[in-house]
Amino acid sequence: MANAEAKISTVTPDVVRILGGRAAFVKRPRSSAELRARILDGLPYAALESVMGIFHLERSEVCEALDLSPRTFSRRKIERRLQPDESDRLYRMARIAARATEVLGDTETAARWLHRSNRALGGDPPLHLVRTDLGSRQVEQVLGRIEHGVVS
Repeated sequence: MANAEAKISTVTPDVVRILGGRAAFVKRPRSSAELRARILDGLPYAALESVMGIFHLERSEVCEALDLSPRTFSRRKIERRLQPDESDRLYRMARIAARATEVLGDTETAARWLHRSNRALGGDPPLHLVRTDLGSRQVEQVLGRIEHGVVS
């Protein structure tokens, strides 16, 4: 359990960076508990823009991954804040993206991997699976196998 908690705390700075760091947060979250509270309050729209920019995501891809209609996406842009459930899905996407970057070595490689179909994921690109917790766990398992040298 302590090892799992240590892993979470070491990933959080990377996830916060992907979510926009200081540009998206007035006060940068310093712990998982602070980040969880921010997610429950609704992440700023700037966090979504950051993820889109870093990983070269199109609006349609983000709408699908976050389960947003294009109209709701536009409304969130005007409101400058996501709802808690949307924030949770965005955090999940950022967490997977951070893990992919860690395992694959750099952001560009991770971005390509997230977009590319993957046989281990039934031919779906990893980005398509982050919409659900189960799909995200499947992507994390594939990343774990890649990290340990197992063909995936």
